[in-house]
Amino acid sequence: MACKFHALMNQAPFPLCIAALAACLVMPAQAEKADRFKPIMIQADKTGQLDLQKQVATFVDRVIITKGTMVIHAERVEISKTPGGYDKAVAFGARGKPATFRQKRDGVDEYMEGEAERLEYDGKTDIVKFINNATVRRLRGATLADEMNGNLVTYDGTSEVMNLSGGSTATAANPNGRVHVVLTPREGTEAAAEAAQAAASSVGPLKMTPTLPAPGDKR
Repeated sequence: MACKFHALMNQAPFPLCIAALAACLVMPAQAEKADRFKPIMIQADKTGQLDLQKQVATFVDRVIITKGTMVIHAERVEISKTPGGYDKAVAFGARGKPATFRQKRDGVDEYMEGEAERLEYDGKTDIVKFINNATVRRLRGATLADEMNGNLVTYDGTSEVMNLSGGSTATAANPNGRVHVVLTPREGTEAAAEAAQAAASSVGPLKMTPTLPAPGDKR
């Protein structure tokens, strides 16, 4: 049986490859504003421990954190409160199964989602850090718009800024240890319209299939 814990918040296409250096991207990716004021809800399959004195909680095995439209899946999660009463969470993936994050963008049918070996969420600053083998994507509905890969990706849901850093060592997910970003034209722009037109024109003409003979026709 899953154990559950509820804590109320007090407050509210072109490729770009950059060698293991920090990169900063300003993107149209503001998080759902109301999420900051929603309660945090945690579910876990196995165990949960809550230290009321230290205001620290730990949950293990298929943990799900929900906060408004924000959803985090992980193998283990540690949640604490800052002196100011804001929630902080650290989520760890399992071997071969990273922790995952998903959140709706404010006012549009778009989502930010990503994965990494470890996720760190700060409720006061509304910042999520994707650490080790990190991938972050922006989706228009179910269609991939942008994708960022690196050793560290920091997503600021308030300022719409993303910071990326490469790794000093290669990994299976990032064999050259470099930052890699793929961006598509912003929806509604002239560039996006031209890209859509080019994609449509690349589809070959439809071919007519031979007419099937009527029953009894010996052609």
